[in-house]
Amino acid sequence: MDGSWFGFLAFLLVSVISVGGLIVAAKVLGVRARGKSLLKERTYECGEEAEGPAWIRFHPRYYLVALFFVLFDVEAAFFFPWAVAEKTLGWNGLASIALFTGVLLLGWWYAVKKDALRWQ
Repeated sequence: MDGSWFGFLAFLLVSVISVGGLIVAAKVLGVRARGKSLLKERTYECGEEAEGPAWIRFHPRYYLVALFFVLFDVEAAFFFPWAVAEKTLGWNGLASIALFTGVLLLGWWYAVKKDALRWQ
């Protein structure tokens, strides 16, 4: 085993011991809520009084917007390491990021043609 595995195993061991120790200490010390309160049962929404039920239906287009946000956020996360190592990757790196961008643009073009991005 090289040094990276040792560091990983040491980190894993310290994490397990820390979490386990905190759980055991909470059980031994008897950490729990002091009593029931109606205030604890109420919904807390950023300091504002909650209006209406907590379970409401959202239109599917909100999920579509969230899906596109995640897609393009992950895409940006893939562009950053390429931009950092761009000079050392050479033409192969440029070709691979161009292919990646092309696939993303093709998917975007398909969504535009299907009117999936039009807000109704």
